[in-house]
This record gives sequence, C-alpha cells and structure tokens, in this order.
Amino acid sequence: MLAIDHKPIIGIILDENTSQGATAYEAGKGYFRAIERAGGIGIGLSYSPDSVLFALRICAGLLSTGARIQFPADWYRADQTSQAPQSERFEIERALVEAFLLEDRPYLGICNGMQMLACLTGSLMSGDIARYTDGTIPHDDPTTRHEIDVIAGTKLHAIIGKDRLIVNSFHRECVVEVGAHLKVSAYSIDGIIEAVERADKSFALGIQWHGERLLDESEDAQAVFSAFVQACRIYAQCA
Repeated sequence: MLAIDHKPIIGIILDENTSQGATAYEAGKGYFRAIERAGGIGIGLSYSPDSVLFALRICAGLLSTGARIQFPADWYRADQTSQAPQSERFEIERALVEAFLLEDRPYLGICNGMQMLACLTGSLMSGDIARYTDGTIPHDDPTTRHEIDVIAGTKLHAIIGKDRLIVNSFHRECVVEVGAHLKVSAYSIDGIIEAVERADKSFALGIQWHGERLLDESEDAQAVFSAFVQACRIYAQCA
C-alpha cells in the first residue's frame, strides 16, 4: 500500500514504560503530529515479530522514537556499561531498522533511534555521557536548550540550511566512536555527537534531540520531519 491519497504511511516504533515494569506501550503525540503536519500518516508498531512483515508491506518509511533501553554489551566501549533497562523492544527495533536500511526505505531515528542507526553502522556507545562533557550542558534534562553546530555538506545541513541550531537534550548515553560508513552531521557545542547519517542511503538520518517536542518553538524542528515525509512520499511513488 505505502500511501493513502498521496500521503505516505510511516511506521512509528512505540516505546514502553520501562520504568514502571514495561506493562504498556507509549509514545508522545508529537511524533505523530509532526508526521501529520508534513503530510504523512503515522501508525504505531508493536514489538511483535509480525510488525516487521506488516511494516515492509504497508510502510514507506520508519521512524524510531526515543527510549531508555539497553543495547548489547559489545555496542559500548570496553570500559563502559549501560544503566538503562533491558527491553523486548530492542530485537524488533533492530530487525525493523535493518530491514528498512537494506531496502533503502527512508529512516529517521530520534534519540535512541539515532543511537541504533549509529551502532548498526559500527559505532560504539557510552552509557555515561558525563564522562565526555565539561558539565556546562545538563544533557539529561528535558528543559535544557543548547546550541549545536551543523556540518556543511551533510543532508541535515541541506534540510535546515543553517550552521547552528538551538535544540533540546534528554539523554544519558551517547555515541563516542563513529563507524566507517557513518557521517556525523552535528555536534553540540560541548562536543557530543548530535546527528548522524548514512551517505550511502537515500534518507537515513539520526538526531539526538527530540524535535517532536519543539514543534511549537522552532520551524527547524518541523523541517526535519517534512524532509523525511517527502523522502517517504518519493519512495511510495517509485515503489
């Protein structure tokens, strides 16, 4: 199907309440609102293995939402560990992202979704972002706003058209070693990797910040979602 009335269908990986026993799915409405504003249709994907088959049949693109979940130990630096809880989300999310990347369907990863894209491309994580900052930016605080530098020549720079942005920050873990086929497209002013992309894919972008929470603050936040939805629209038309 991939689209309805020229609106691309986009799968959105649901999060879960890992801090309350992982008894319920959850996802911020901002993810869906951003997709809808850009002319797409967002549908939630559960952690069933059938979600992969469903998404490949129905969805033109995939959006991976923020989360606090633990990745495999070998995705972290040798001297690092993760304090995030384990989640059944991981295996389904990994399968979904790998499948969409293999078919070169558009992918947008936010927070956890950026880290998933990075690690699937050979990058390594730290479970403690404080080791890599000077403390001037409280990264694990949803009220934080800070500047990032966008790298010229990247897809993100082409989308935003600016060298510097104001973003939010809400994460305890960070990418600290970048895989050979991954391009960094933004850094925070204290040196944390804030965006990555796969140059060998038509649209495979990861951003560390939560743009879905900034829709009413900044046009730049919506621009990323709009570019993603447009890529999904093109894919649906060509499929």
